Amino acid sequence: MDKYFIHNTSLVEQDVKIGEGTKIWHFSHIDSEATIGENCVIGQNVYIGKGVKIGNGCKIQNNVSIFNGVTLEDDVFCGPSCVFTNVLTPRAFIEKKDEFLLTLVERGASIGANATIVCGTNIGKYSLIGAGAVVTKNVKQHSIVRGLPAKQNGWVCFCGEKLTMTTSPFDFECYNCLKKYNYIGTEDVGYLEEIKK
Repeated sequence: MDKYFIHNTSLVEQDVKIGEGTKIWHFSHIDSEATIGENCVIGQNVYIGKGVKIGNGCKIQNNVSIFNGVTLEDDVFCGPSCVFTNVLTPRAFIEKKDEFLLTLVERGASIGANATIVCGTNIGKYSLIGAGAVVTKNVKQHSIVRGLPAKQNGWVCFCGEKLTMTTSPFDFECYNCLKKYNYIGTEDVGYLEEIKK
């Protein structure tokens, strides 16, 4: 007996690997050689392209297409109708499959509804992409980005709440789960690192 659920309106091609506890809902299409981890939720009308790799615990909401060249690590959230691309300069009349650019969405990142992720970008772990944002460059871990084009608008905790700037010995704190973070690097180039207890 299968240890995952596929709604009878969905199409799953051959050579697809689906992890235990995963649910694939109405009218979705999982193309050949795709890998979907354990305990994922694939919403209605989702397309997962040939050879795409989806980690464990991912939630992909309705009307999302994840094309060849995109990889989702564990615990990624894709909001309704968010968009991934895989070619920068597409033409209907020119074959450009050899020009696919890779996109990596790292562990725990969340992408808001109707956001667009332009190919060739790296979405850092636990980052938060605002609804409707257009991401054209790499996103730092734990950062919040919004707008068109998307620009950083703060820092976000592991739990998803916006971080508050504090004073030494740590730079940011989450008043929801009380995690603390230090900023590592220069003002222009840097990232947050959680202070372990």
